[in-house]
Amino acid sequence: MRTITPCLWFDHNAEQAAERYTSLFPDGRIDRVSRAPADFPSGKEGDVLTVDFTLMGRPFQGINGGPDFQFTEAVSFVVECDDQAEVDRYWEALLEGGQESQCGWLKDRFGLSWQIVPKRLQELLDGPDPAGAKRAMEAMLGMVKLDVAALEAAYADRAA
Repeated sequence: MRTITPCLWFDHNAEQAAERYTSLFPDGRIDRVSRAPADFPSGKEGDVLTVDFTLMGRPFQGINGGPDFQFTEAVSFVVECDDQAEVDRYWEALLEGGQESQCGWLKDRFGLSWQIVPKRLQELLDGPDPAGAKRAMEAMLGMVKLDVAALEAAYADRAA
């Protein structure tokens, strides 16, 4: 077996989504754009049918399937960030034209859900102080974009 590749169903904007994502993530590139050799249910001969792209060494495929299916939060991509600056950068870039949610979740302008999470969060939740972990978890539940300093302050039981 070669690999398992997530295939993302877009409403006629798979190429634009792939261009956007590959511009944001390291080692991002568009590997192939396939055009339809004949008319298909959601397009015409010559339209972009699929786009194969790579983000951070992982393959993805976008398909221009039309408006029949939409993304839901049941599938999301977690972006683990090294620090607050990286959280802020990915949050702002992916949020552009999209919608904030809660607990570090957002939907981008294509409707795809992302979790922008500092790696420090898991360290705090797995920390040696169960009460501190609980406070960090409760703080996270009240956030929209995650704030590393506030999570650390909650864990330590001090004001941020």
